Amino acid sequence: MAGGERHGSIWSIPERQGRGPRPAYSRAQITEAAVRIADADGLDAASMRRIAADLGTGAMSLYRYVPSRDDLIDLMVDHVLLEEELPERPTGDWRADLTLIADNTRRMWLRHPWLTGSYRPRATFGPNRLRLLEFAFGALDVGIPIDEVFILLDMLNGYVERVVRGEIEWAREMRQSGMTPERWMLENSAYVGGLLDTGRYPMFKRIVVDARLPHMSAEEQFRYGLDRVLDCIAAFLPTP
Repeated sequence: MAGGERHGSIWSIPERQGRGPRPAYSRAQITEAAVRIADADGLDAASMRRIAADLGTGAMSLYRYVPSRDDLIDLMVDHVLLEEELPERPTGDWRADLTLIADNTRRMWLRHPWLTGSYRPRATFGPNRLRLLEFAFGALDVGIPIDEVFILLDMLNGYVERVVRGEIEWAREMRQSGMTPERWMLENSAYVGGLLDTGRYPMFKRIVVDARLPHMSAEEQFRYGLDRVLDCIAAFLPTP
């Protein structure tokens, strides 16, 4: 089924089917090799041919373990989801639990920027995603309807994803262009100065002027925004 039609979840297919010789490789080995390659050279670089070369085998032989590229990406994403410590069950402090999830997610994306290209709308339920889902939904199991839990967690995930995507894309652009934020500001100073001279953009002027002063780091901005999102979630939860 190399590159063929979908067959449902990769986790619905037993890794070893029927009798026969012991497999030479495991899905875990293939997944770990794919993640290493994607971390170094991006998601597109993690092809079956490249993975096979890394493992010292032929590309076609790997399709016995991972039938399609979609399956490979599902395995890769699930593999990195729980790289950091997560308690077996929620602590009872929903705010601390959701903060832990948000912090872990941000660090995961920054370690594996290829995740920005891995999104697909269909749900996949690998073992790590299921454990994370149980923990997150359990943290907000405080007597509100499950639809509300979905929406509140979507607010949190949306905030974290938007911020970290911005961090990754900005870093990528600076790296590819060889620019620094200071050099970018210098090269655009004449254009920006002309905009300010028109007097038509007072709020833009405030942004430019205030940006010259010491301001929050990326970490501080993330923390400030996360606290506000959690404040919003708190407003919809029952009073203890």
